[in-house]
Amino acid sequence: MTALVILADGFEETEAVTIVDVLRRGGVVVTTASLSGDARVVGAHNIAVEADAPFAPESTADYDAVALPGGMRCMEALRSRAYVLAALRAAAAVPGAVSLRDGNIVTGTGPGTAAAFALELLEALAGREARDKVAAAMLLA
Repeated sequence: MTALVILADGFEETEAVTIVDVLRRGGVVVTTASLSGDARVVGAHNIAVEADAPFAPESTADYDAVALPGGMRCMEALRSRAYVLAALRAAAAVPGAVSLRDGNIVTGTGPGTAAAFALELLEALAGREARDKVAAAMLLA
């Protein structure tokens, strides 16, 4: 299974890192992509991370999941680019693609629920057994 996590300046650090961490613990191959194309992306609380690659809208359909960490500036940047919205629509149309959980869609409610969100996403991708194993290892179950 594969997942793409799109990062833009102002992303919510807790959400981004938790998604990447939980999915990787569950055996999902995760790629972080910078919306700006710069490798260095700075979160809402001035924590900088280095993205794996620049965001390539045409590649979203190649992933089993596309995740968007929150953060007001990040979400504004993502929403303001028509090519991001088009790429997300294309990814959601692919059978098995996952973005909060209503069929193919999985959503979260904020940094305080980042672990629950990431575990739900892991279950959607890799099944209940993978979720339970990671949750137990992280003392969340």
